[in-house]
Amino acid sequence: MNLNNPLVSIIIPCYNTERWIAEAIDSALAQTYSPIEIIVIDDGSTDKSLKIIQSYGDRLIYLTGTNQGQSVARNRGFQLSQGKYIQWLDADDYLLPDKIQIQVAHLEATQADIVYGDWRHQYQETQPAKLGEIKISGSQSDILESLLSGWWATPAAYLVRREIVQQINGWDENLRAQDDPDLWIRAAIAGAKFSYQPGCHAIYRRYGEVTVSTKNRKIWCDSYTKVLKKSKKLLQENNQLTDKYKQALAKLHFSLARNYFDLDRNLYQYHLNLAKELNPDFQPNESGLYNLYAKFLGFTLADYLASWKRKVKTVTSFNS
Repeated sequence: MNLNNPLVSIIIPCYNTERWIAEAIDSALAQTYSPIEIIVIDDGSTDKSLKIIQSYGDRLIYLTGTNQGQSVARNRGFQLSQGKYIQWLDADDYLLPDKIQIQVAHLEATQADIVYGDWRHQYQETQPAKLGEIKISGSQSDILESLLSGWWATPAAYLVRREIVQQINGWDENLRAQDDPDLWIRAAIAGAKFSYQPGCHAIYRRYGEVTVSTKNRKIWCDSYTKVLKKSKKLLQENNQLTDKYKQALAKLHFSLARNYFDLDRNLYQYHLNLAKELNPDFQPNESGLYNLYAKFLGFTLADYLASWKRKVKTVTSFNS
């Protein structure tokens, strides 16, 4: 152990992930960096997750309780932590061994508040599991503009300085989804310095209809609506709602409108109106055919045609 190294806390929220939790913990234990503390919060699991967590003994700190959601679990883990830097790791994801070492060195050298890297999916539908292509996060010239536009990297790709989490009061426990874009947007508005470091050190597991965005698109959309409303209010309060951030918000409101089209036409129109209000000159950046329809027929008719096309494709796939 290098006594001169700052402590890093790896916080793992866990709910009914008995199939994956050991791999997440093992990836934390396998880090080439020290010192590290591993904090696992069991969020009221009803499977064997807690038993697996307990089998690690004093190699980690754990806490259990009733199911309250992963943002509550993350905040509970943070309250127990003592690290200078915080690594969030979902229980069904895992880190590569040099992740913490490389990113701590970057934060120490640059004095940034948050570092993020590249990442990749691991698809569990195939046997054996298959790693997807590396998602290059890239250096964002204005991280807040990118986040407000819908740019995203998996939470495990980040490492964050403790003071920033304290400054923004951690995770929003009222959000059922999109809590990680909310966290990073609030950090960016608060003035946190983000820094990109190339290299893939985080694996984001996919296994069927498991993410909120695929399992319940309305929850995903409703949560993102709350995030955008909060973000706009914060920007206004901080006198930061400039034209470029209005344009970024308009882009994401338009994306939400399209997601709502088959779910709730009133909310479709609500987000479409907000996009036009924020950016009266808004132009879509969708497929060439959609853009053409939108230009000559308007957004609503373009989305009717897109919806019809999706339904035909679904029926064709079902019957094939």
